[in-house]
Amino acid sequence: MDKALNEFTGTVRRAVDDYDMIQEGDKVAVGVSGGKDSMLLLLALNHLKSFYPRPFELSAVTIELGFEGMDFTPVKDMCAQLNIPYACLRTDIKEIVFDVRKEDNPCSLCAKMRRGALNDYLRENGIGKLALGHHFDDAVETFMMSLLFEGRISCFRPVTYLDRSGITQIRPLIYCGEQKIANLAAQLNVPVVENPCPQDKASKRWEIKQMLKTMSADYPDMKSKIFGAMQRNPLPGWQPRENWRLKK
Repeated sequence: MDKALNEFTGTVRRAVDDYDMIQEGDKVAVGVSGGKDSMLLLLALNHLKSFYPRPFELSAVTIELGFEGMDFTPVKDMCAQLNIPYACLRTDIKEIVFDVRKEDNPCSLCAKMRRGALNDYLRENGIGKLALGHHFDDAVETFMMSLLFEGRISCFRPVTYLDRSGITQIRPLIYCGEQKIANLAAQLNVPVVENPCPQDKASKRWEIKQMLKTMSADYPDMKSKIFGAMQRNPLPGWQPRENWRLKK
């Protein structure tokens, strides 16, 4: 188990180093949804923290959207075992998005409100960096969504500074593939909080995910080539240090 986590953390470290994500003395909070991506990110950053040459502080925060049946006790317990400070913030985001406004595109408003709640918490607690669980597949899917639905060549950045809040978002999982994350989460028996959101498998992102899955059956290296093009072109903010290596 330790060997598997070491290897995974090594992949995370390459992303952190390639994009200069963490500086000495940083206070980094992981946005933990309870899913496998953010839970493994928390484990990897906690492991990285034990030997990284730039000492940093680590904490975790969950935005509770208000869906019934979501129990974040497993997240709280894991953070307690690892001695990681943890906060779970209750919100009425689900009620506003689904019950009051009945949004046709609920994902956009939900994401905006989650970002606002996270940024407020980080500012109040003097935390300057937010680590998000977006991974390799998320990046490729976001690029394709932008291209096909908006006619733009764009994607979120590995490191994003938010002027209005003064918060820097980092995405240390961008070299980690979704299947690798799922396999390791199962191997390590990582506790996962299931997402009951009705849009989980009904969004445009889900459509793109299925399209890429179908195409990858005939072109197995397609996603790696798209990701490589994003770095070599490069998209704004996507040019890594020289001699970067992609491993997923």
